Amino acid sequence: MGIISPAKRSLTAPAATEPVETGLLTIDLSALAANWRMLAALAGSAQCGAVVKADGYGLGQAAVMRALSGAGCKTFFVANLLEGETARALAPDAAIYVLDGVVPGCAPRLAAAELRPCIGSFAELEEWAAAGVTFGRKLEAALHFDTGMNRLGFAPRDAADVAIRARGIAPTLIMSHFLSSQSADDPVNDRQIADFLAARTHFPGLSGSIANSSGVFLPQKPHFDLVRPGYALYGGNPTPQAANPMRPVARLLARIVSVRDLTPGETVGYDGVWKAPRPSRVATIGAGYADGLPISATAAPDKPAGEAIVGGARCPFIGRVSMDYIVLDVTDAPKGAAERGQWVELLGETIDVEALAGRARTIGYEVLTRLGRRYSRRYAG
Repeated sequence: MGIISPAKRSLTAPAATEPVETGLLTIDLSALAANWRMLAALAGSAQCGAVVKADGYGLGQAAVMRALSGAGCKTFFVANLLEGETARALAPDAAIYVLDGVVPGCAPRLAAAELRPCIGSFAELEEWAAAGVTFGRKLEAALHFDTGMNRLGFAPRDAADVAIRARGIAPTLIMSHFLSSQSADDPVNDRQIADFLAARTHFPGLSGSIANSSGVFLPQKPHFDLVRPGYALYGGNPTPQAANPMRPVARLLARIVSVRDLTPGETVGYDGVWKAPRPSRVATIGAGYADGLPISATAAPDKPAGEAIVGGARCPFIGRVSMDYIVLDVTDAPKGAAERGQWVELLGETIDVEALAGRARTIGYEVLTRLGRRYSRRYAG
């Protein structure tokens, strides 16, 4: 249980009305905007968009989009129609792409909101063209080519046919998606770029996009005309083999609701999976898997448990993570640091999203997008 430097011990709630909730999530919008500006600079002459799906990666689509718009972002990507309609209300003049494409029956609402579906099948192409006839104009869209994900998109070998059959719409972008861009030396990156370039030859003059967050950092610089980062904007590490170049955006504190002393042999939590090896002091915090803290952060024989920062000390989760509570071993925390009503850090400068995800045997994307609605939320910057 290491001790954190005094400079990192500021774990009191921000000076404002004290939240009644037992968890406090602070989102630093200035850090979010700074991350976008850094990625935009790395993209060079390419435009930098932003992926804001899943409620802005769990941090609030409205606040996220306003901050990114203020930083200069003019192109956004969402997952589905409802997210797109929300995005249109927030950014009336932005280009908004819907990654789901044209889900059957959604074309009229997509067109009414002036959304651009990312079309990846001939059935979608036909439905979108038919909607254009109804609206009396060719409708804008992206053409999505699958270069390896085997998830969504046209096959690159069909590019010539797509180009002919897309004459009934107004394509604005040709796109694909990396599958291993977080691994800079993976040869699949070069193959995907080659397949994408081959497909592009059938669409002269049309903007191209393949780079996600990690793709922005690839040595090949496959930025083309538009990059579309997501995870990195919110503080996730786009270069897992190196130090995280992004600023942290989310900080999560939880309140201690109970403290008690245990004798050796006493157990904690469901099924008694943790047994006190010595006289121990334990603290219960008011957050659990209903708040987005994975049950997999429970200790296992092959993995350490999750941690919280208590008075500058790293204190492990003990027992099983439950729906509303996590118990911490605070035996070695500084005297007076673990008392009822005090705050501990679960996510922030000391424990970043990668560290929390690693100890929960998951990925940072899941951690961010599952942050619970029971937290008091504050936006800074």
